[in-house]
Amino acid sequence: MNTMTESKKTVTLNYINGEWVASDSEQTAVSKNPAKIGEDVGYYQMSSSNDFNQAAVSARKAQKAWGKLAGSVRGDYLLKAAAILEERIEDVATAMTQEMGKTFAEAKGETARGVAILRYYAGEGMRAIGDVIPSSDSDALMFTTRVPLGVVGVITPWNFPVAIPLWKMAPALIYGNAVVVKPASDTAITCSKVINCLHDAGIPAGVVNMVTGSGAKIGMEMVNHPEIDAITFTGSNTVGKQLAHAAVDRGIKYQLEMGGKNPVIVANDADLDLAADATISGGLKSTGQKCTATSRVIVHKDVYEEFKEKLLAKMKTITVGDGFETGTWMGPCASAGQLETVLSYIEKGKQEGAKLLYGGNQVLKDQGYYVEPTVFENATPSMTIAREEIFGPVLVLLKVDTMEEALEMANDSEYGLSASIFTTNIGNMLSFINEMDAGLVRINAESAGVELQAPFGGMKQSSSHSREQGRAAIEFFTSIKTVFVK
Repeated sequence: MNTMTESKKTVTLNYINGEWVASDSEQTAVSKNPAKIGEDVGYYQMSSSNDFNQAAVSARKAQKAWGKLAGSVRGDYLLKAAAILEERIEDVATAMTQEMGKTFAEAKGETARGVAILRYYAGEGMRAIGDVIPSSDSDALMFTTRVPLGVVGVITPWNFPVAIPLWKMAPALIYGNAVVVKPASDTAITCSKVINCLHDAGIPAGVVNMVTGSGAKIGMEMVNHPEIDAITFTGSNTVGKQLAHAAVDRGIKYQLEMGGKNPVIVANDADLDLAADATISGGLKSTGQKCTATSRVIVHKDVYEEFKEKLLAKMKTITVGDGFETGTWMGPCASAGQLETVLSYIEKGKQEGAKLLYGGNQVLKDQGYYVEPTVFENATPSMTIAREEIFGPVLVLLKVDTMEEALEMANDSEYGLSASIFTTNIGNMLSFINEMDAGLVRINAESAGVELQAPFGGMKQSSSHSREQGRAAIEFFTSIKTVFVK
């Protein structure tokens, strides 16, 4: 069992060497329901350095045998885990909605995506991992193969507590690595349910480990530990860069996926209803708490007023509330701290002279951490709300005279994660594809769409320039070995 009952409270345990164990710190912390102030979801371990050391050592001992298994055999474990997770979609999604507020429909969709990720990477166990290369010596055989990195440290955020851990762990595992995952504290209970699916699938002891607790403590412990060979991280730029510096000092591989300030361009020939719907979906679903969420809405002057009217009309139909309630479209911010961050950006937008068109208020204060969907206009590209990642349901409208100006404005950001354009003009499409500095560009679709079989990652300050998901994951989670046989 991944939990224990102690003094009438449910406590989630660490998972080390195939067993669910309590931290030797004997300390726990509470996971709160952001939709219901005062409701505790459960407790998780505040782990010690010793806990992490045990997990890392266990992973090292298990990795050698795991790496020697045939890829198809490793894939069988992932297939079994996928089947178990599929049976438990309702339970896992319930924990997700309770812990971070995402609507139950979105939580079920994310969990189903986790099932698909496991099945996709199970199939990777049967794919080619090298090439035969002609040698200058006619009597020699030369080819490449790929070998696992060893033990991979996985640090994941709270906004996708099923999908992100799995899109990191599944490729790490199928390519022969062992893992130690440190999930975000706000969603540690949800992550433990995912780990339990791997446990119940019979994955060998030590191949997967989970340690919960302080990110500042466990995260730095992870990157500095001698048994860790690589770090894959999704989170803030500040923390990501700290991890990168430490990884460089140790000479280990690192992968960072960080922030975004994602634009959507609405051209003067766009389908405005489609653009408005996609802007709302891309910017406000999951309460805007996606790294690929639409934030800047750059609209051609010829259609600005009409688009604005359609956007506002659609936004006024959004229902805010508990993600379990029928009819709720947008849930709460994930925590009190996240709510305060969003409200502070809204206030800064007003102070800097942007016009608040809609929303901007905290609502249902006596219930949870709710804020209205919010739209600003009359903003300039230099304003804080147009430059910094808010990670909340806040859209900023920006008017432009030409498509050239729109592209220039869209690229005027330190980030380069995702971007989209709405247009029916092939020239606009091609210019956007060629000139947009983002790792994911989408045409006539919301900025937040990410497909598991395709490479995902950002440019500029949004990532360390590697790619996750799809076949591209093999580039990070393995090393190439060139073989020469005489």
